[in-house]
Amino acid sequence: MSFAALGLTDELLKAVAEQGYQEPTPIQLAAIPVILQGRDVQALAQTGTGKTAGFTLPLLQKLAAVTYKKPRPVRALVLTPTRELAVQVHDSVRTYGKHVAVFAEAIYGGVSMNSQTQRLRRGCDIVVATPGRLLDHAGQQHIDLSRVEVLVLDEADRMLDMGFSRDIKRILDLLPAPRQNLLFSATFPPAIKTLAGQLLHDPVEIEIAGQTIAADTVSQLVYPIKREYKRELLSYLIGSSNWRQVLVFVRTRHGADRLGEQLLKDGIRTGVLHGDKSQGARSRALASFKAGNIAVLVATDIAARGLDIDQLPHVINFDLPALAAAEDYIHRIGRTGRAGLRGEAISLVCPEEAVQLAAIEKLLQHPIPRVADTGYETVSLDVVPARKIPKILKKSPKKPPEKPLSAKKTRPFGKKPAENKSRRTTGKR
Repeated sequence: MSFAALGLTDELLKAVAEQGYQEPTPIQLAAIPVILQGRDVQALAQTGTGKTAGFTLPLLQKLAAVTYKKPRPVRALVLTPTRELAVQVHDSVRTYGKHVAVFAEAIYGGVSMNSQTQRLRRGCDIVVATPGRLLDHAGQQHIDLSRVEVLVLDEADRMLDMGFSRDIKRILDLLPAPRQNLLFSATFPPAIKTLAGQLLHDPVEIEIAGQTIAADTVSQLVYPIKREYKRELLSYLIGSSNWRQVLVFVRTRHGADRLGEQLLKDGIRTGVLHGDKSQGARSRALASFKAGNIAVLVATDIAARGLDIDQLPHVINFDLPALAAAEDYIHRIGRTGRAGLRGEAISLVCPEEAVQLAAIEKLLQHPIPRVADTGYETVSLDVVPARKIPKILKKSPKKPPEKPLSAKKTRPFGKKPAENKSRRTTGKR
């Protein structure tokens, strides 16, 4: 089925064609018609499935049908968990809306509020925002949300994971009750079910892929290796294969900085992206990576969702996600193999991470192939079962023998000693 069959206007079809897209993805095929009908939507879809266009295209069409004079009221609000995702969604709105009279602004933390305030005062149809910065503007009355017609929660599960539950409830109190609600999530934990029950009215439920299944377009490999040799192997893989665009995931901010410095010393053009970086530094690193000015972008899981990099060929897990966050593996490798293109995901796994690897393979429901010859000492990634300690029937300890009572009598505690009658006087001399 073509995009034209979904009921999109000629202006939007032209913008889609200019991006080189000919057929809608499954999430677009399912979501666009029902959003155009004005129905609430609860969509479960993996990253890289085209869900951003799935709500952006019908949103643009609905808003373009009615235009307002300046200043334009905010008629659609898109909430995202991270600055990077806010920028990505805003870029999509501008790309697909280039031929329609719909205006959008992105507001997020890490940059000056003044410039954002000036743009908001000029008026816009769509605001793409992170929850915290949106509440900052609302608290200072820089934005009026009383005329919002459509609310989109993008990466809703990620927002709750990051602790935005209370902020979302405060934002909902600022919105008018009669509105269309669209909830998109990569997973559907109990907290999301509760939020959906409170937010959505008779929603159309869309599920494109199981929440634990990785994309078929991503080939996965595991390199078993000792922890101290990971950086050497990483540099070798990048240099020997002349890879030009590699996204490397690490667990900690300090680890990202350290690995970035080591790769630079190895002569590999590298940038670093994590939460301690300023918004300007993060934007520059991401822009340089997309433009091909740097070959490697080392990132923490803040970049696991929301990064939209065209034709990213390689993702490397330098560190596996924590045991309690095995699903982050799916989001990480979902950065490659997007839009039907092939991608490669490589994990450098040391024996200390065997438990995390087992949890990931359980999530995937299949083992990940191992590279037999890594060029380094062979290591085992088998999970060693905990040694069972046999139960020992403990005998009750023998009571110590009672001490024989002393012949000498002791006075009870607090009782005065008896007076010596031999020394008692009668008062006569």
